[in-house]
Amino acid sequence: IGHTGSGKSTLVQHLNGLIKPLRGKVTIDGIDIAGRGSDAKQARQQVGMVFQYPEHQIFAETVYEDIAFGPRNRGFSAEEVDKQVHEAMAFVGLDFDTFAQRSPFQLSGGQMRRVAIAGILASDPDILVLDEPTVGLDPRGKTELMEMLVKIQKDTNKSIIMITHDMHLMLEYTNRSI
Repeated sequence: IGHTGSGKSTLVQHLNGLIKPLRGKVTIDGIDIAGRGSDAKQARQQVGMVFQYPEHQIFAETVYEDIAFGPRNRGFSAEEVDKQVHEAMAFVGLDFDTFAQRSPFQLSGGQMRRVAIAGILASDPDILVLDEPTVGLDPRGKTELMEMLVKIQKDTNKSIIMITHDMHLMLEYTNRSI
């Protein structure tokens, strides 16, 4: 939590190697994520990041293809990709038959955010990082998103790191703040 420009987003972008530290190192389970080996790659893949503006990370022609990208990139079989997409869509409350073949660019902001989260969940990371996930959402959308994140943490036991400047949100939904 912190003011705009305080380095919150910069900090978390180090967790999956989007930014490399100028000094020191970032480790996950003792593995330096700046390394070049398969262990470092696997460690980086354990951190899934949902950006503040989901439209910046959505790129495929259909919701299905967008969500399937991560698991395919991690080498999942076609059957496992399909299973992961179905499960991730259900988990974030997107009906498969309604949304799978739709263009993600024709969805509402809240639906796009759900697609972005589903895309990360489908890759099955241990750590989910969300950068200002509630920005631009109406009060109902904020509540739905936060309840979904609580469900993700409870049902999957994934670690969730959320960047926010909203003190009320932080106080209501988090166990720990930095």
